[in-house]
Amino acid sequence: MRKLYFSLILLLASLPLSLVAQAPSLAIQVDHPTAKVSPMLYGLMTEEINYSYDGGIYAEMVRNRMMTDDWSGVHYWYLVEQGNAECKMSIDHSGGPSKELTRGLKIEIAKADARNQAGVLNEGWWGMALRPSTTYKGSFWAKADSAAMGPLTVTLVSNNSGKVVASTTVNGLTAEWKQFNYALTTGVIEPSADNHLKITVGHAGTLWLELVSLFPPTYHDRPNGNRMDLMEKLAAMHPKFLRFPGGNYLEGNHIAERFNWKQTVGPMVSRPTHIGPWGYHSSDGMGLQEFLNWCEDLQMEPVLAVYAGYSLSQEHVNPGPDLEPYVQDALDEIEYVTGGLDTKWGKVRAENGHPEPFKLTYVEIGNEDNFDKSKSYEGRYEQFYKAIKAKYPALQLIATMPIKNMRPDVVDDHYYVRRQQFFADQTHYDKTDRTGPKIFVGEWATREGAPTPNFGSALGDAAWMTGLERNSDIVVMAAYAPLLVNVNPGGMQWETDLIGYDTLTSYGSPSYWAQVLFGSYLGTEVVPATLTNAGPRVFTSVTRDEKQRKLFVKVVNASSDEAALNIALNGVATMKRDATLITLSGKTPNATNSITHPDAVVPVEHKIAVTGPNFKQSFAPYSINVLKLSY
Repeated sequence: MRKLYFSLILLLASLPLSLVAQAPSLAIQVDHPTAKVSPMLYGLMTEEINYSYDGGIYAEMVRNRMMTDDWSGVHYWYLVEQGNAECKMSIDHSGGPSKELTRGLKIEIAKADARNQAGVLNEGWWGMALRPSTTYKGSFWAKADSAAMGPLTVTLVSNNSGKVVASTTVNGLTAEWKQFNYALTTGVIEPSADNHLKITVGHAGTLWLELVSLFPPTYHDRPNGNRMDLMEKLAAMHPKFLRFPGGNYLEGNHIAERFNWKQTVGPMVSRPTHIGPWGYHSSDGMGLQEFLNWCEDLQMEPVLAVYAGYSLSQEHVNPGPDLEPYVQDALDEIEYVTGGLDTKWGKVRAENGHPEPFKLTYVEIGNEDNFDKSKSYEGRYEQFYKAIKAKYPALQLIATMPIKNMRPDVVDDHYYVRRQQFFADQTHYDKTDRTGPKIFVGEWATREGAPTPNFGSALGDAAWMTGLERNSDIVVMAAYAPLLVNVNPGGMQWETDLIGYDTLTSYGSPSYWAQVLFGSYLGTEVVPATLTNAGPRVFTSVTRDEKQRKLFVKVVNASSDEAALNIALNGVATMKRDATLITLSGKTPNATNSITHPDAVVPVEHKIAVTGPNFKQSFAPYSINVLKLSY
């Protein structure tokens, strides 16, 4: 044994010093923080794409409740003729239940009785998700040519068996438009999306329907609220802000199709709806107040994007008098969010159920105005900036592109790249001028995988986020985009998207879990960390929470080899022995989650023992890791 020992000593002594010194290491100076972590670093960017609102997080179960049609008929509505019943339907544009909704679904019933009913059905958003012992609450506007028309029978029906899953009747039809409420409660059933809603009548005559609605139980039981499983997944990300109403969705293809916030507040019957930029009609059920409720439910700050006079078809409004109405519209919107009850729009907010103002720090003026070929954004931004600052001097105003003639408070950067580009660019903000505008990375993603990202994407995302954390003194906010995708056939317009769902269930992608890890384990200060000899695809960031005496060491190993690091915690007197290692890993970069295999890639937590401020820790190939230490 002594002979072997001395042989090893001689061998090590004979090696070049350059080889002996090349052990991979991570040196962390715990007691000298370099910057404060932005308290709003990680948040959510959302817009109406991939059926993210209608057919997505907005829990409405009826598809085309506003009764749009084309040459093919009334979208997603079909006739019901039981037995020998006879009827036909069309859209009647002669009048509706409000000045905003001036149409209705006209159902002319030539023959029907109690046993042979006639009416319509709605197939929902790729079906209707029903669960056992659950109450679904609905409403509709209706009128009839005779009071003898009623009652209406409202049922939920299985597509496959034809079995009635839940049923109720609605009485009181008159010749005038009137809103009716109903509730449907299921019994002992298997959870399924293969269901539809049916509204029928057992009497000949003419029936008109509009704004037919049905909601499951919603997150925090909000009326007109959000889908619970998706909200729970977002809550797990610990987001600090919500940027809304979206990018292209804010602008619209044409000025008349922009997100006109004043048409999205108040009762549904007063919302005229509009065409969205991604090929489908928006119900505007997700209006300004609903976005603010979403913020409140997840304890986020709103990041309000206001329309700034540019739409995607290259329509724009020139700075000056032409732009003034749009500037005023933005001022009114800010007043709706923040105004007291003594203001016009603060009072409207209170009438819509929320007397208390919302906290607002950031307002974004426009979206991706670098695409505006008129080059009018600098003038438009300046006009908005001066008007908003005059009334709300404390607000931080975000520009959607660099501005030459003035310094914005914040500039919005967008990145959609492959993982190797993020690996190479993760130092992007390391040398950013700290005297310049702050940075909002308002949209970014590694685009690999469809409909949701694979683990290679997650590695690219995590490498990029280490750079955001190291520079979170200048990068004040960041948000992955797009956030949501409906994975049903025809539900996706853009790949790659963070969270996937169908009508019944949902799942988080590997990139989603990377977001959860980075958002859940984040200190209040950045501490310097020097990575040496670890190879080109190992990335780190380290933050501390001095109040809790916690240190969060993030190590992204995008290599196919294990990374064994000698970790030195400098400036630490004592360490608690118990530590936690949370690891997200995939056997290959192509590993992924899906609607049928939602948990193929998920974080795994281990308790580990740390012997002191200097220790060795191995990190698996293709892994994203958080080492949580107490000192």
